[in-house]
Amino acid sequence: MAVAGAIIGAAVGGWMNDRFGRRRVLIIADFLFFVGAVIMASAPGAAFLIVGRIFVGLGVGMASMTSPLYISEASPVKIRGALVSTNGFLITGGQFLSYLINLAFTKAPGTWRWMVGVAGFPALLQFILMLLLPESPRWLYRKGREEAAKVIMRKIYPAHEVEQEIQDLKESVEAEIKEEGSSETINIIKLLKTKAVRRGLTAGVGLQVFQQFVGINTVMYYSPTIVQLAGFASNRTALLLSLVTAGLNAFGSIVSIYFIDRTGRKKLLIISLIGVVVSLGVLSGVFHETTTHSPMVSRVETSHFSNITCPDYSSALNSGAWDCMTCLKASSPDCGFCSSPTNKLLPGACLISNDAAKDMCHKETRLWYTRGCPSKYGWLALIGLALYIIFFSPGMGSVPWIMNSEIYPLRFRGLCGGIAATANWISNLIVAQSFLSLTEAIGTSWTFLIFGVISVVALLFVIIYVPETKGLPIEEIEKMLEGRALHYKFWEKGTKPHEKSQAT
Repeated sequence: MAVAGAIIGAAVGGWMNDRFGRRRVLIIADFLFFVGAVIMASAPGAAFLIVGRIFVGLGVGMASMTSPLYISEASPVKIRGALVSTNGFLITGGQFLSYLINLAFTKAPGTWRWMVGVAGFPALLQFILMLLLPESPRWLYRKGREEAAKVIMRKIYPAHEVEQEIQDLKESVEAEIKEEGSSETINIIKLLKTKAVRRGLTAGVGLQVFQQFVGINTVMYYSPTIVQLAGFASNRTALLLSLVTAGLNAFGSIVSIYFIDRTGRKKLLIISLIGVVVSLGVLSGVFHETTTHSPMVSRVETSHFSNITCPDYSSALNSGAWDCMTCLKASSPDCGFCSSPTNKLLPGACLISNDAAKDMCHKETRLWYTRGCPSKYGWLALIGLALYIIFFSPGMGSVPWIMNSEIYPLRFRGLCGGIAATANWISNLIVAQSFLSLTEAIGTSWTFLIFGVISVVALLFVIIYVPETKGLPIEEIEKMLEGRALHYKFWEKGTKPHEKSQAT
């Protein structure tokens, strides 16, 4: 329900950004998030909890597309990418911090109420601080408040750059109004008729969709399974894993901050996707190896545990062919695999998956598996997981939001950013709701392989359709998109448009 709320928030937020300004939308998002946190913390039942999640989702959806936009429009060119990347780092760093906070609340009275309620404090803090910050100077200029915009821009830009920035902004706005004959009316037909917008949307929406369809949520979801594959069967490792993956995610965001304005957006995306393809290949291979070479189920080991044998195993005519994976697929009821006491790779027992069976298994110093099977290649899965997050975070994790905050013409920027963010959240929902059915239908290995193929398609898309915007003033990016459609020669260093005009 939070993701559904985010879809609506992102869609409505795009229109609100162009109508009311970036600052006001962020203040509204903070208010919605705070209200949602209060409703969740005080919820008397599930219905109120769901309502609270929707409010939080609305706030997240609005903020997800407005924050990068606001930062981008209020940043000097040289550090624009780094500052928008910092937003990504504070999101991933905030996720890491949330795990630590939740860990601290695990023994507090009313545990979950504190966990969901404490989220209201950052929203309240940002609400107060946003009241002290100015509106986006570019939005102000677009709305005819030139003097207010100039005052803010003189505070942001160095003295030797500010007049050129103001002049570029003035020319951009005047050209838009002259071309369209109106400074207010915006509709989908105008979006599609404008070449720069159409090409920008192709790149922006494509990046947001591929960000989800390369499988980030699937990889994060399967983290506990991957740890079990590595031989750490205890569920107690799940929280530790969450901390590690969140920490790697935050580390990747720091890498993005350092390289985004040095290496460039496009090269970072390409490096990121190459790493993601390799990582998904490793994960697919490990899951295939585990599925086809999992330990057998021993009737002797299973009979050692009385009254808790897996019913499907007991009634199976071919029980001699059962292995760990067959045991875990049993569903009436769910079953678990209790490893051999001497070696986890030797034949073990197939038992009913409940606390009693798990406790009996652990008492005999055996390992208990319910999500994945033991494998001698499990450590490769951990490497694949770590590589995936390290490569995904600085490129595909951060750059789509940066690109969408800078590639659209000013008058369409809020609406286009909203369209792209909505595409991201819809893709998020599709992947989250479909991958379990996919793994049940074709297996985990093939699922990761499909994500790997999608990543290859994403790589080709980036090479062909995504422009390099490093070091370009926002107004110059529009001119570049007007001039050409394909941008596959990412390794070439071309002359910046504003340098050409100065030379002329």
